Amino acid sequence: MAKLLDGVAIAGEIKNEVAAEAKELAARGITPKLVVVLVGHVAASEIYVRSKVKTCGELGIGSEMITPPETITTEEMLALVAELNARPDVDGILIQLPLPKQVDTKRLLEAIDPQKDVDGFHPVNAGRLQAGQPALAPCTPAGIIEILERSKIAIAGANAVVVGRSDIVGKPAAMMLLNASATVSVCHSKTSNLVNYTRHADILVAAIGRPGFITEEMVKPGATIIDVGINRVNDRAEMEKFFPDDTSRSDGFAKRGYTVVGDVDPRAFAVSGAYTPVPGGVGALTIAMLMKNTVRAARQRRGV
Repeated sequence: MAKLLDGVAIAGEIKNEVAAEAKELAARGITPKLVVVLVGHVAASEIYVRSKVKTCGELGIGSEMITPPETITTEEMLALVAELNARPDVDGILIQLPLPKQVDTKRLLEAIDPQKDVDGFHPVNAGRLQAGQPALAPCTPAGIIEILERSKIAIAGANAVVVGRSDIVGKPAAMMLLNASATVSVCHSKTSNLVNYTRHADILVAAIGRPGFITEEMVKPGATIIDVGINRVNDRAEMEKFFPDDTSRSDGFAKRGYTVVGDVDPRAFAVSGAYTPVPGGVGALTIAMLMKNTVRAARQRRGV
């Protein structure tokens, strides 16, 4: 049987390690601090941000939430970022996306001090990652590496295929796998004969944002599948296609009106040697890695 890679359990391990580090820093009079900027009122973002703030409190990390109005301008946001960059008590700055249309997101993210860029999106950190230098890496790709390493899945020498080329997941995940000595192919929506790549992957990372895109025939028997996708399925027929005869899914769909499926057709997991479920896989590590980045940023900034 394929081994289920439990992201929730691995996230728990990382959080325990972060809490121990935060306690050690507290003994030196240092409290790592994360500031989250949430513009306007987006229900999903508000829930996610509250979860981040709650986790900070549980692990001994200081937190602050700033909530500018939805009408804020790029210049006003840049002034806020400059203020946070200058504050010595702030170790990590996270701007919750998406931002209102009038705000220049790229310009804003590039204004964050790279030392406080706990999301790992700044070009300086992207460049350091590419150069194989220590960097604050994007949380989801960093979580992928943690899952593989903590599950004792060999990366060095493996053929790794990343399906998806986003700046947030696909590209940095490919670079981190390459830095770990995998042989990496990056595929995307324009790749011809995609199955020719995926069928040779020892490690297959699906991050293309399409529900059930990777099917059984696209997976090499025994491969490790890392499913990054989190897609909401609102159509009952589509839900039943992915989860035939799954009573719990059907009951959940009846209550909520939707279910969640990754970028991998669940039937493909039976072909694999190991896989991350959705939910309970890669997504579970995102906040844990954010906490880890915040403590790392505090250490680097303060030289401890």
